[in-house]
Amino acid sequence: MAHLARNLVPVLAKTTWTGGDNVPQSGPVIVIANHIGNFDPIVLGQFLIWNGRWPRFLGKSDIWKVPVLGWVARQCEQIPVYRNTDRAGESLANAERALAEGKMVAIYPEGTITADPDGWPMSGRRGAASLALKTGAPVLPVAQTGAEKVLGGRRISLKSLFGRRKDVQVMAGPLLDLSRWEGREPTKEVLDEVTTYFLDTLRDMRAELTGLEPPKGRFDLRQGRRVEIEADRGE
Repeated sequence: MAHLARNLVPVLAKTTWTGGDNVPQSGPVIVIANHIGNFDPIVLGQFLIWNGRWPRFLGKSDIWKVPVLGWVARQCEQIPVYRNTDRAGESLANAERALAEGKMVAIYPEGTITADPDGWPMSGRRGAASLALKTGAPVLPVAQTGAEKVLGGRRISLKSLFGRRKDVQVMAGPLLDLSRWEGREPTKEVLDEVTTYFLDTLRDMRAELTGLEPPKGRFDLRQGRRVEIEADRGE
């Protein structure tokens, strides 16, 4: 799969990688990334593999039902997420187990591809924050842009595969400092603070990659619009 990505991605995209020296070469690591399109897991996976680590992605369980793709996901030890079912807790339990074994786990704090009209990180779920606080594993932020132009954003667009190659950028930042939350009970409020920190970091990294000014608010999927961002209270 890694070699397939290495041969496939250059046909469709011109990639620029930065921050590879921030990727820990051993031990448990949680990767958080912005989710911009259907192609970005391939780009993110390639970036991490060629910087020395094999990621275990948390992905929606529907992928495991797809012929061939589901088999590949199982063989590559990816982690299914059974959202809104009585098996919903299995994904984080399996992620914790992988981290305990010293593996790298990649998770999108937004939980799904962003619905923000300009591609900025939208409101998130608490899974990534819960995993980070419970395990104490280092958290590596990775921002990406351009992958949504290859295969579309929330909806797959096959016509996007044709034409000139798309410019794709991936950047890993320094490990995040979560010491302000150390020892605190992981209440919903605390998890929301950590999630806000994750999303703000990815937003600012995307701004650095694109040179664009981020919006004042953050798109809320439930409300279908950008809403004011509540600052975290962990200072």
